[in-house]
Amino acid sequence: MKLQDAVIVITGGAQGLGRATGEFLAGRGARLALIDVNQQRLDEAVEACHKAGGDARGYVCNIADEEAVDATFDRITGDFGALDGLMNNAGILRDGLLVKAKDGTVTDRLSLEAWKTVMDVNLTGTFLCGRAAATHMIQLGRPGCIINVSSLSQAGNIGQSNYSASKAAVTTLATVWAKELARYGIRSMAIAPGFIETEILNAVKPEQLEKMTSGIPLRRLGKPDEIASTVAFILENNYLSGRVIEVDGALRL
Repeated sequence: MKLQDAVIVITGGAQGLGRATGEFLAGRGARLALIDVNQQRLDEAVEACHKAGGDARGYVCNIADEEAVDATFDRITGDFGALDGLMNNAGILRDGLLVKAKDGTVTDRLSLEAWKTVMDVNLTGTFLCGRAAATHMIQLGRPGCIINVSSLSQAGNIGQSNYSASKAAVTTLATVWAKELARYGIRSMAIAPGFIETEILNAVKPEQLEKMTSGIPLRRLGKPDEIASTVAFILENNYLSGRVIEVDGALRL
């Protein structure tokens, strides 16, 4: 796929990896449809993409809402007249141990609400957006690429039953979709980032951050542009499909 004038949808596009990737692709001449729930941040991200040299529009949408997702993708293809790629990036955290106990007494449990909230956004949202994107690509008769953003936590991480399960699932979805959609010229991939310098780490205490970094063989956090360049690589390489690329500085949980 040539990035010049390609129409790429990015969920969670108003901040973090989504925004960084939008700006990176805009610099390559892509046309961006950014989806998020925060209008102000969307406006800022759209402006940043314009400054980077690409066309961009923002769309407020709850990706866990089936009707909202289908309506948003209808608007995107109506506005741009095309759909070439999707970065399923939106995700949330609601960490907690499965059960917490002291002296044989259970004091806390991971709530069903925390489980469902993460699954609704990370997994159901990925499914809904992937389905909508594939539908439009097929209807438009265009080859395309769907990229699911997984995580290092797909291998299983303490305190992240919900998050780890959701990220393992979206990696698997990429493989399933690659096999199902190949007949239509649609590729599907996953990226599993490690610890990346985004806003989510602002709440981490310096000593905790230092401990995290010391465990990474490359001895540093990843840069958002290192994920963005991986997205560009996948989009541009038309023989990549059905695999997960781990971008984690050689860290393994």
